[in-house]
Amino acid sequence: MTDIQAHVRFLPQSAQKVRAVIDTVRGKSAIEALEILKFVNKRAAGPVYKLVASAVANAEENFGVSRDDLVVAKITADEAPTRKWRRFGARGRFKPLLRRSSHVTVILRERGA
Repeated sequence: MTDIQAHVRFLPQSAQKVRAVIDTVRGKSAIEALEILKFVNKRAAGPVYKLVASAVANAEENFGVSRDDLVVAKITADEAPTRKWRRFGARGRFKPLLRRSSHVTVILRERGA
């Protein structure tokens, strides 16, 4: 059985904040992961929910695997490019703002495979 995967790239949120959400669903069944993400009170939970739902849909449509048999085998959040924004401070100083983003990948496997 091949791995079923889905990606979201350039998510406008830091990888550290996304990791706090994805750690709650790692190793769980796909249906349980979707239920957990529905009620997590973090901004990153919405895009991660859509990502896991997309991976489940990929499994059903492209591989004919039932959603009841899927497990979140691996889910990672890596750093994406950081936009450096300028803010001017007192006395002619320069205060950088770092707008971080992340790449999130989910890999689903069939249970027992």
